[in-house]
Amino acid sequence: MAPTTYAGPIAGLPDQTALHTGRAVFTEAYAVIPRGVMRDIVTSYLPHWKDSRAWVIARPMTGFSETFSQYIVEVFPGGGSDKPEPDAGAEGVLFVVEGQATLTLDGKTHLLKTGGYAFLPPGTRWALNNKSTAPVRFHWVRKRYEAVEGIDVPAAFVANEQDEPIIWMPGTDSRWGTTRFVDPTDISHDMHVNIVTLEPGAVIPFEETHVMEHGLYVLEGKAVYRLNGDWVEVEAGDFMWLRAFCPQACYAGPNRFRYLLYKDVNRHAKLAL
Repeated sequence: MAPTTYAGPIAGLPDQTALHTGRAVFTEAYAVIPRGVMRDIVTSYLPHWKDSRAWVIARPMTGFSETFSQYIVEVFPGGGSDKPEPDAGAEGVLFVVEGQATLTLDGKTHLLKTGGYAFLPPGTRWALNNKSTAPVRFHWVRKRYEAVEGIDVPAAFVANEQDEPIIWMPGTDSRWGTTRFVDPTDISHDMHVNIVTLEPGAVIPFEETHVMEHGLYVLEGKAVYRLNGDWVEVEAGDFMWLRAFCPQACYAGPNRFRYLLYKDVNRHAKLAL
């Protein structure tokens, strides 16, 4: 079986003959940031990161992402950071989509290859460096951890999605499922970052409408996605944001369709805006 590959930003810049045919959409209920707009001109440079740049595809703001931020970080050979996270209250997830990175976590070294996943609790001492000869790209999801009295903060861990099973939804004939890195019943976690897989032609057969905010980054394939009242075409490398209670459904295309999914879970609703 061929190794899994994941989409990433196009980077570079389109030439002067390119048409404005992108699919970017920003509404009060959802946003679509297509891969074609993730170019060099929109990258950011982060404090204490050497030879690195980031596409910021979600950040907390009014009318957009409320609970999380999400970056696609590119680290060139010899680059990285020994002081990556400025917020002691932030938890994080790293997911490598290209290349390999050396992660130092509480004094122990891990090699994160393509498909590598790391959960970083708040207050964790970690560093990430590229000691290889090729760039590494990874997603970095950040959230302010919501502590609960009497419940321990979850422990750090490292995994690879190639080693984790797909848990297929009941009644779908193994056509729609989720790769979970955290037990859904583990109440210590207040966010899940999973991978959703739909086989060719599979569907999410109803309009999910629920309290969880979503960030969806398409890793493979293409689909027609229902967002609020619209059907939107999406493909590998696109990012979608869905606010709480935004209706969603999906028809997968002719190839396997997979996305990295963020959602906030396991906490009481706040009673003030």
